[in-house]
Amino acid sequence: MPAAPAIGLDFGTTNTVLAERQADGRIAAQSFVHDNQQFSAFRSVLALWQEQTDAGRDTRAEAGAWAIDRFIDDPFDTRFLQSFKTFAASRAFKNTTIAGRTYQFEDLLGAFFAKFIAHANRPRESLPKRLIVGRPVAFAGANPDGALAAERYDLAFSRFGFKEVHHVYEPVAAAFYFAQRLKRDATVLVADFGGGTSDFSLIHFALTPQGIVAKPLAQSGVGVAGDTFDYRIIDAIVSPRLGKGTQYRSWGKILDVPGHYYANFARWNTLSIMKSQRILTELKGLARESLDPEKLEALIAFIDADVGYPLYKVVSEAKIGLSSRTTARLKFAARGVEIDQVVQRTDFERWIARDLERIDAAVGAALAKAGMREKQVDKVFLTGGSSFVPAVIHAFEKRFGKPKIESGDELVSIAYGLALIGEEEDIARWTAHVDDGSVLVDADLAVAS
Repeated sequence: MPAAPAIGLDFGTTNTVLAERQADGRIAAQSFVHDNQQFSAFRSVLALWQEQTDAGRDTRAEAGAWAIDRFIDDPFDTRFLQSFKTFAASRAFKNTTIAGRTYQFEDLLGAFFAKFIAHANRPRESLPKRLIVGRPVAFAGANPDGALAAERYDLAFSRFGFKEVHHVYEPVAAAFYFAQRLKRDATVLVADFGGGTSDFSLIHFALTPQGIVAKPLAQSGVGVAGDTFDYRIIDAIVSPRLGKGTQYRSWGKILDVPGHYYANFARWNTLSIMKSQRILTELKGLARESLDPEKLEALIAFIDADVGYPLYKVVSEAKIGLSSRTTARLKFAARGVEIDQVVQRTDFERWIARDLERIDAAVGAALAKAGMREKQVDKVFLTGGSSFVPAVIHAFEKRFGKPKIESGDELVSIAYGLALIGEEEDIARWTAHVDDGSVLVDADLAVAS
């Protein structure tokens, strides 16, 4: 029997998922509805702005798809925070000032989670008292402080009535979910592909009379994942139509248009920030001297139209389409840009070839840390959005052999694992206890079967 009602929360850099046991006995993820579309992966973004009220100016907040809507409607008066999880373990990040108000990390996380449960139609008093929250083995940034991140998480979530907040490594949670399928001892590689990073953890599971004992062996990661793959499509198809690779005249010389304008396409929300008088003046000057002025004029019109998010949406849909088909149609129209192109999977795989090499190198690093070879790995569990990409799957099949590869519930497996761990009587056996989050090897974790 479960020790107590609990929820598992996978607060990710790109998406957040909450899972818990339902009345019918199933573990399921919380669902949301936006623009008549239902989903479980809630975007980990936060928008803050001020509105005039009878009492004066009041700061308002939105999260997820609703925050994106707000930012698109009013990009200059809205502070849009994307990937703010990356600041959780940073001592350099003390606070930020938004509309005259100071926010610490726990304030931002609290504001985000408040809107998260509001859109889930969950009154605070309906939440259970036990929360199992995922955390990476090593947080992002230079010299990350895992203990500080845990403290900030605790401060944020204590505001919602949770009496217990337990921290569990994200790949361990995914492994726990996967381990329910094991019938014998096994060494498992968990490959977790997020939006910003990909993490790889080697864990040995042993079946004992007391249950399954899990011994983590090694971990590695790389800053390549789904967002990077989206950017490669934009860089190959969209940016050349907007002047990337063109030239302009300057003092009798022919120079390349600076690439930093197109680097901003790596994150769609930065495109709206480009809509400043300084940048538009620079681009108009380049367009006057350009050898292909119509392309830079299209870039100016594109920035002025604030259509970065709609672009990324259709690009992401094309990428997803290439996971099940050999071609996908990318159709997009905005001021100065009209694209209706069939994208070949072979081209996409060529564009991400170097990224796949970096992923492969990170897997090799995990094996090297554990002192293991591929033949000593019994199973490979792929989770996260990019685990659907055929080239990613093929890379693991090539390295480990197709029979070893398994997947399932790729977007929610971590949250499911956290929810299952939350039902353990001796939950401390699973909680993270390495302060700085940089070492996994010494953490022995016992799992009840």
